[in-house]
Amino acid sequence: MTTPRSARRAAPLHGIRVVDLTTVVLGPYASQLLGEYGADVIKVEAPGGDSTRQIGPAAEEGMAALFLGVNRNKRSIVLDLKSQAGTAALLELVASADVFMHNMRPAKLEALGIGAAELRAVNPRLVFAALLGFASGGPYEGRPAYDDVIQGLSGMAALMQAQTGTARYLPTTIADKVGSLFAVQAIMAALFEREKTGAGVCLEVPMFEALVSFGLVEHMQGAHFEPPLGSVGYERALMPFRRPFPTLDGHLCVMPYSDAHWRALLREAGDEAALADPRFAGMASRTRHIGELYERLSRHIASRCTDEWLAVCRRCDVPAERMNQLPDLLVDPQLQAGDHFARVLDARMGTLVFPTNPIRFDGWRAEPTMPPRLGEDTSAVLEHIGSGGSRDAGGAWRIAKR
Repeated sequence: MTTPRSARRAAPLHGIRVVDLTTVVLGPYASQLLGEYGADVIKVEAPGGDSTRQIGPAAEEGMAALFLGVNRNKRSIVLDLKSQAGTAALLELVASADVFMHNMRPAKLEALGIGAAELRAVNPRLVFAALLGFASGGPYEGRPAYDDVIQGLSGMAALMQAQTGTARYLPTTIADKVGSLFAVQAIMAALFEREKTGAGVCLEVPMFEALVSFGLVEHMQGAHFEPPLGSVGYERALMPFRRPFPTLDGHLCVMPYSDAHWRALLREAGDEAALADPRFAGMASRTRHIGELYERLSRHIASRCTDEWLAVCRRCDVPAERMNQLPDLLVDPQLQAGDHFARVLDARMGTLVFPTNPIRFDGWRAEPTMPPRLGEDTSAVLEHIGSGGSRDAGGAWRIAKR
């Protein structure tokens, strides 16, 4: 049974305006989430547009797949911020905004005359969010940073090396996306605080430090203590046999956790030796010898088909599912039942498919809207705030002086 997306009177962030100067993934993913929650997100682009407009397959120039992935539920305006008129237009826009967010290096932002001091002078209630590679005050401050760099520096690539023997990046832009999630949390917390104080706030969301905190949730381990009670790294997570287990016809993702889970699976496999082995008798001892236990389990699971093991796990209430390939997600029955993929009809590109925001507020769910074409809302937005002017040859809006 699906839940109507319009079951609630208004989106949670209805009435909040976000001026979004971010590009690529760090930032655009955050502002997309804010837009899905109901904020009016105005994406400010340079005349050439966000670089992601050119990354991935495209049915139309400037509307490539990566751009579609992180720019829904927004409007787009083009401003030449290197011109005095373009900067003036941004300041006018910020005057009526609740949030301003950027992921430029601070020195470049200051050089344009749109740093935190200038914008908060225009609007003291403004939540100013700087999404940075590195926190200020350290030796890395101001350095350029992209996802691969942050994955390597934060220990993510080392985690892959510890488990597989090869240093490699996770095949997803995890640093950009985790940084974006931290940014959304911080922005909403700042908006809540503003309701109590009446004052805006300057936020700093550093991608490196965010990913380090994220990764060390379970991997801090013995380093929590002084002196250390063990090494850094969660041993169970780094075991070579902690992976989807091959079956006769696919892979099984199974997570026996409790004593009852392990007893049920080992009994089903006929592994009496493991059942009687004191190393595997309780959670503390089992954790110390989890590598050997995973290796045994892998051999057992390889002897049967995936559906056979799923039936066993259902009967024993052991968490387990088959391993989906990426194309399987589009037809997964759970995702289909919940209408997780929405179809949006565009007059130029036809039908587009988007994964939706899964969060529900009293039954209300966000409807994805078409990502904007470059600058398609420039006239409407600037006329609404009272600026007059015209486009230059590059498409940037230059505001007439008053």
